[in-house]
This record gives sequence, C-alpha cells and structure tokens, in this order.
Amino acid sequence: MPSPARALFRLACLLGLCAAFDIQLSTKCVPVPREMGLCQDVGYSEMRLPNLLGQRSVAEVLPSSAQWLRLLHTGCHPHARTFLCSLFAPICLDTFIQPCRSMCVSVRDSCAPVLACHGQSWPESLDCDRFPAGEGMCLASISKEDQYIYREFPKPTCQECPGPEDVASQKIVLESFCDNNFAVKVKLAKRKTAGGEQEYELEGQVEFINQGLLLPYDTRNLVQQWLLINENCAQKMTRSNRPMVYVMVGDVQRGNVMLNRLFHWHRRDSQLALAIRKWRHHKC
Repeated sequence: MPSPARALFRLACLLGLCAAFDIQLSTKCVPVPREMGLCQDVGYSEMRLPNLLGQRSVAEVLPSSAQWLRLLHTGCHPHARTFLCSLFAPICLDTFIQPCRSMCVSVRDSCAPVLACHGQSWPESLDCDRFPAGEGMCLASISKEDQYIYREFPKPTCQECPGPEDVASQKIVLESFCDNNFAVKVKLAKRKTAGGEQEYELEGQVEFINQGLLLPYDTRNLVQQWLLINENCAQKMTRSNRPMVYVMVGDVQRGNVMLNRLFHWHRRDSQLALAIRKWRHHKC
C-alpha cells in the first residue's frame, strides 16, 4: 500500500473506523483477478486471502463470486457490489474491513426478492447477524437521503408475467394506455452465452409511446434489468430465434415498475400501429 494510503488508514483506525478483527499471520495479499467480473473497478487492486467467507485461494473465489454477477446486473441495490466485494475480495489493509449489519440488511431486503424470483433464498453464509452492528467500525450503508432517492427511483420488481397478446383492437390498446402510466416499444433478442446459457437483451433504443414516470436516460437499462429479474417473462417473449418487437405497458408505483400488458408487434398489425398514432391526440 502506498504510504499516504497507509497513513490515512492508520488515522481512520485512531478515529474508530477500522475493521472488527485483526489480520492473522496466515493471510496474504494477492491481485484482484482480471477474470473476477464482480469486483472490477472497485477502487483497489489487491485483496486479502483467506477472505471473509473463508475462501483460501483465487480458484475458490472465482466460481463462487461469478454466481452473483447476474444478481448484480439486476440493479437490486446500489451498494450490492460494495457489500459482496468486501466479502469475496476484501481490500488489502492492515485489518479486515467488514460490512456493517445495516448494509447487509439493506442489500438483503432489496436483493433477496430477486433471488426468490429465481427460486433461491438468501444464503446462510451472508446472515446479517454475523456482521458488526456499530456504524463506526465497518462499511456503513447508504445515507437516509440516498435511501429515499433509491426508493423513489423507478426500478423493476419480480412479478407474474402478463401473457403476450398477438391480436388487439385499437380500442383495447388505447384503453390500456389510459389505464397505465407508461408504454414503450422494444426489440428483444435471445442468444447463447459462451457457457451455453440463454441471455435476453434489447436491440437498439427504447421508443417511448407514453413516457409517464420513466426517465429517458435510464429506461433502456431499466427494461434490461426487468428482463433479468423476470427471466420467465423473457422466455415467453422470445418464442423464436428471431428478435421480437413488443409494446410494453405498465405502471410505476412507489418507485416499483410493474408490467401489465404486452402487445406483440407484427409488421402487418395495422390496429396496433394506428392506435399508437391516435394516442398522440387521444383523450382518456
């Protein structure tokens, strides 16, 4: 560690901000592996082994940390990466810096429902009671102001998948636009990863029909996160290997984005196209 950083760390310890237990002689510093996608760009380049999960080698850390990447990409919590990397790849300092219990609870409460959506539970190894309760001896959670902003910021949630509708009259489409907060047109494709798994991703830009409470600069990422969380819906929406175009209609309630209607866009579906044109001048 560079001497200025070490001096800053010692000052933090004097102020009561260092970790809850000391490094043992058996621990060592190793570079954060480039293959460790979970903990890239976290602000440091070396980690301690064994880590806070008891893993003693990079060979142990890599596969177990990779399992959390999909959860991280859902955006379930703004500090999920910090929390997980403090356990899998703790920064190489004179003592371990643990996450606070409040950080664990905050991440768990936001991300556990996403795991549950995929039939998984919050692991016992991340039981929040194992972490220190004091805010001054660990990595604290986000501030109350940031928590408020995060709660109000539109974010996807786990839900039952609305069935894709192939045929719809102009009246049905316009009524659905009136009954909901937003409507967007997207092109969805599926592909296989190098590991043989299916991935679902958007092609091109999201086209707003009714923006509602969605944020224009973040909606594409929001829809991509919704697809990751609700993978069962993405499977139903990609019935062939060709990209599929949909009009997604839904609500934003207390910051949670819920999809309520899915209209499958066919090139020859004049009813849907006409309904979208009429919407510009339609009065609900």
